[in-house]
Amino acid sequence: MKITVERGAFLKALSHVQSVVERRNTIPILSNVMIEAAKGKLKLTATDLDIEIVETLPADVIRNGAATAPAHMLYDIVRKLPEGAQVQAELLTSEGGRLQVSAGTVRFELACLPKEDFPQMAAGALPHKFRLESAELKQLIDKTRFAISTEETRFYLNGIYLHAAKEGKQHVLRAAATDGHRLARFELDLPEGAAEMPGVIVPRKTIAELRRLLDDSEGAIDISLSDTKIQFTNDGVDLTSKLIDGTFPDYQRVIPAGNDKVLSLDSKEFAQAVDRVSTISADKTRAVKLAVAKDKVTLTVINPDSGTATEELAADYTAAPLEIGFNARYLLDITNQFDGKKVSFLLSDAGSPTLIEDKDDPHTLYVLMPMRV
Repeated sequence: MKITVERGAFLKALSHVQSVVERRNTIPILSNVMIEAAKGKLKLTATDLDIEIVETLPADVIRNGAATAPAHMLYDIVRKLPEGAQVQAELLTSEGGRLQVSAGTVRFELACLPKEDFPQMAAGALPHKFRLESAELKQLIDKTRFAISTEETRFYLNGIYLHAAKEGKQHVLRAAATDGHRLARFELDLPEGAAEMPGVIVPRKTIAELRRLLDDSEGAIDISLSDTKIQFTNDGVDLTSKLIDGTFPDYQRVIPAGNDKVLSLDSKEFAQAVDRVSTISADKTRAVKLAVAKDKVTLTVINPDSGTATEELAADYTAAPLEIGFNARYLLDITNQFDGKKVSFLLSDAGSPTLIEDKDDPHTLYVLMPMRV
């Protein structure tokens, strides 16, 4: 194998594929990226056995062939080469399988592992196919992923649940994430081809890799899925992932329907106030108490070791006075997603879940469990 490729394009492709590769691997071949050259194309593949990223880019292929090389090291080498350089990569079979990478007077030789050992991830049949604009997919991820659980015991909460649903007469594609303390739900008009899709849980790492890829992509993303795998395709990049094999809870049951006390206030002012008063906490997971009265809300944080903090904000509220506590960090995670000017809290009592809505964003809905204060 012998190829010449432009550094910028090579670096961008390597940055995508190497991020899947774990830093520590018990299986040595999983630390490597597979490099295949044929027909004027360079194909890079990396996997951790659960996710596989394949990226194809144009290259000057002098001699067809394939090799595997350490992914992170190859990425670092190409990153440090001069901008605009033409990178040459050649497999030196005479020296027991070494990959020579050179640009101008710089030359590296990397030890390779046999390409036959590189695992192939078969996507299998992916019968359900639909398309989303990259901006829509970005929004879907950003509005929900902060609520994904990191608790490994409840593995079925370690991802975003994606499914087709019916809201009144409207058919929607809905994404939901929860960690048991908060719930984030986002919905879009149901894209063509998604009506018969099964409900699937897309793992947290897959979501992170996909979001990274979306920063470099424009236009539509083709999504194909089955009961066990999902594939995202755009502009020469294929991301294939296993899905979480579990049952996502019936989250609709925790969305309160009878919360009749409505607190409305400026979302930016509120977020800044929560951030300020929670400074007094030893950490941001401490409770912030909201004392809600007519047309005002008072935020209070008490830390037995360092003191107290309070701040009063103007608000629209006409129901009976109420005191309720929330995790300050969870409140900030939610308010940081808001694009609109007004945030609405639909309250019931101090022990019941609260519904939080962005007045300018009908697609998104949040539920937050209160804390005892």
